Amino acid sequence: MGWVEMSERELRRAEVLASVMAGRLTVTAAAEVMGVTRRQAHRLALRFADDGAAGLRHHARGRPSNRLLAPHVRQMAIAYVAENYRDFGPTLASQMLLERHGLAVSRETLRKWMTAEGLWLSRKQRRQFHQPRVRREHFGELVQIDGSEHRWFEDRGPRCTLIVFIDDATGRLVALRFVHSESAFAYFAPLKGHLSSHGRPLAFYSDKQSIFRVPKPQAQVDQGMTQFGRALSELSIEILCGNSSQAKGRVERVNRTLQDRLVKERRHEGISTIVAANAYRPAIIGRLKARLPSHLARPNDLHRPIERNPEELDTILAWREQRYVTQQLALSYDSKRIILDETPLTAGLIGKYVETYEFPDGRFEVRWKGVTLAYRVFDKKQRVTHTAIVENKRLSEALAWVKARQDEIKPVPPKTHSEAGGYAPRPKGRRGRISFVDRHVAAKAANRPASAGAAAKHGLSAAPAEAP
Repeated sequence: MGWVEMSERELRRAEVLASVMAGRLTVTAAAEVMGVTRRQAHRLALRFADDGAAGLRHHARGRPSNRLLAPHVRQMAIAYVAENYRDFGPTLASQMLLERHGLAVSRETLRKWMTAEGLWLSRKQRRQFHQPRVRREHFGELVQIDGSEHRWFEDRGPRCTLIVFIDDATGRLVALRFVHSESAFAYFAPLKGHLSSHGRPLAFYSDKQSIFRVPKPQAQVDQGMTQFGRALSELSIEILCGNSSQAKGRVERVNRTLQDRLVKERRHEGISTIVAANAYRPAIIGRLKARLPSHLARPNDLHRPIERNPEELDTILAWREQRYVTQQLALSYDSKRIILDETPLTAGLIGKYVETYEFPDGRFEVRWKGVTLAYRVFDKKQRVTHTAIVENKRLSEALAWVKARQDEIKPVPPKTHSEAGGYAPRPKGRRGRISFVDRHVAAKAANRPASAGAAAKHGLSAAPAEAP
């Protein structure tokens, strides 16, 4: 007799029944051990006595399933998938086979067939392995930047974002700032601090967010550059965008470390606002600089001097756009109507483009070839319209602003269907025309108190006279 395939439960039953045959165990006790009835235990004992342990194996093992699909069904399904749905997943392909070809095949059966034919790879098989990138050799050669949205103050404050600058060569934390959400101005502030402390690095390494690159190459936005990219271009700093989160894994790992350490430190210090957290930035950077390991292959510092005065640096780190001047010396900006003061200089700007400068501190200027122009605001933006487009990373801040505006509006009680249709309730009281009898009764009731008062005034008795 060859090899017999048995399950673990069947092997345990063989051991119990062998004890029964040897007289060491009764059938009743064996039934309790095997978890079957006494009658079933007798049947199993008879099969064990006749055929041995092989008699305990399930009789359906090794036989084809009663629900097995015919071979031609598999051939048709594979042919349809290979011809029309090669890039479809098993779930969608099974739906297409049923809707368009009348072929009912479950998604798991189709997944098994497609895997066997090489038409489908599992998630594990499709996994991509990223090769580790060697660190840069010099400090200031490459700086990784990223923003991490997290509950940095737990339940003591709203969610906010931490902007982090990490030097690639040393792993040193060179800039840190808490902001409401990621934006160009949010990155301008730590960039200015990094430039003042260390100078200009050779390049920044970021993700593919729209702050750093224009998602559509055909977009006409400042010659294909974002505001952050334009500022770096004027400072002679290169911007590189990674294709995945693993490409900038160093700053991602530092973010994970900060999400654990900073949250607990802020809790013990009782900090719950962005302003208070930013006040502790130098202490945080100094403490992490001493604790985090530093890797440096060569001691050279590749940071370059800024070579800009503070006013020029503020002009570079501003939101700059070009706006068309109309016949009324007006231009549009951020849903506002800007009207230039009429001067000999502005009179010649009709039909031309001027530059607008919005600074991080809230200042706004209109310039023409470096000359600041006087203006006034005609119509300010009052509310967020339903057509406003907000980036995903700024959605929390925008929704908080909308909620604050909605809380200021007093709720209006809802109208009933009758009121919405123009129905107005009539005043309570008698309706219709008053009859002659009603007028007579009302006049008599009105004169009765007056007659009684006149009699009392003249000393007359109101008692009825005696009969003669």
